[in-house]
Amino acid sequence: MNDRVFVDTNLWVYLYADDSNKEKTETIKSLVDKYFEDIIISTQVLGEFFHVLVKKGLKEKEEARQMGLEISSNFNVVDVLSSSVIKAMDISILNGFAYWDSLILAVALENNCSTLYTEDMQDGQIIEKKLKIINPFS
Repeated sequence: MNDRVFVDTNLWVYLYADDSNKEKTETIKSLVDKYFEDIIISTQVLGEFFHVLVKKGLKEKEEARQMGLEISSNFNVVDVLSSSVIKAMDISILNGFAYWDSLILAVALENNCSTLYTEDMQDGQIIEKKLKIINPFS
């Protein structure tokens, strides 16, 4: 088994939104193809994905729901647990991250991911000597 990778919400939006940046969409397609079997996302990311597509007017609710179903049937979606919430609080306190970013980090760590792909945090930063944050657009 390869290293597990966690893919953040905004990257899924680039992949599925018709009017997104074409260069970013191609970058994410390549990333998903490369790590297809090893991608982890959380229920938080799945919910945020739906919310962003609808709130920004990128998709109607039913289409956004279908896209969410597609993601959940193709990738390993893990639940946010109470232990994840507590770990997120600790990460936020120790590292100064916003709570929601800390929750993504906590779930990635709890699920033994070695890499978090996101454009929302510091590229190259390593959390708990285990999880490397990578901005795929850098």
